[in-house]
Amino acid sequence: MALKRRLDDSLILYKNRRFPASFKSESRLRYTVVIGIGGNIGDVRRRFEHLLHVLARARKVALRRSSAILKNPPFGYCEQDDFYNAVLELQTSMTPYCFLDFLLHIEKRFGRKRSFANAPRTLDLDIIFFDGRMIDTPRLQVPHPHWFKRESVIIPLSTLYM
Repeated sequence: MALKRRLDDSLILYKNRRFPASFKSESRLRYTVVIGIGGNIGDVRRRFEHLLHVLARARKVALRRSSAILKNPPFGYCEQDDFYNAVLELQTSMTPYCFLDFLLHIEKRFGRKRSFANAPRTLDLDIIFFDGRMIDTPRLQVPHPHWFKRESVIIPLSTLYM
């Protein structure tokens, strides 16, 4: 059963037994990473639950924490359904670029199709922070360049360590 709290006219925060949560997994993986997860096609909240199962079974990562889920309006291309967003804290020993490839593979596995910027999507995975590193290349920017401007990141981040 999900608890739902309206933050304002356009933002709703959802909580259930897995969002937010801390996961007890012993790990010797060396890097701490925070990723943003989002989507607006189909049953996104159920897809987030499935994503947790996929990540829990992956040997390359250890799931540490999940935030609450935020339902928020789209930005950029606004003629689409509202988005659901959350953040996850993981551990990994992959390099940032290998980790990016890992996330892109998961997006594809969940049916992500890239048609145009800010298009509707089944699952979007973004690296927000990677173990305190700063990376600025055409392929990868860490921290995510707009994380501090987006309610879809800031609000879930505020629930990550509750």
